[in-house]
Amino acid sequence: MRARTLIPTAAAVVLSAVAGGLASRPAASPWYRSLRKPPYQPPPQAFPIVWPVLYADIAIVSSNVLDELERRGRKPERRGYVTALAVNLVLNAGWSWLFFNRRLLGTSAIAAAVLAGSSADLARRAVAVQGMRAAPLALYPLWCAFATLLSGHVWFLNRR
Repeated sequence: MRARTLIPTAAAVVLSAVAGGLASRPAASPWYRSLRKPPYQPPPQAFPIVWPVLYADIAIVSSNVLDELERRGRKPERRGYVTALAVNLVLNAGWSWLFFNRRLLGTSAIAAAVLAGSSADLARRAVAVQGMRAAPLALYPLWCAFATLLSGHVWFLNRR
């Protein structure tokens, strides 16, 4: 992994994490605490553990994929991966804004499903280039699929 790839990739991931984190501050609000939540909702302490690991995974695997595509001279695939990663990171941060900031439970459940699909596509692209070295990225769409289920259930429990 080259620093000239890792630094901008990690910066994009950190920017997404910060944007999502800023929107997630209302997680401590009376509104959020008043929401009915399913019994399988992870404790609040899980999220600041899981997300940094996933973000590091996204940055490292993506950097390796981009370096490998460049090494192989596959510029169109590299551009496609960069675009898929950018879209994914916007979706990632966007979910937090929809859910916590705008309080759009139904829209955020749909956005979570789109994010899960985007994450699965990113993992598929990475595995196609790196094989098993990219396998850790599979954790990301799995977590996003769980988040989709959770988000949809919260929406269902709190519909008016």
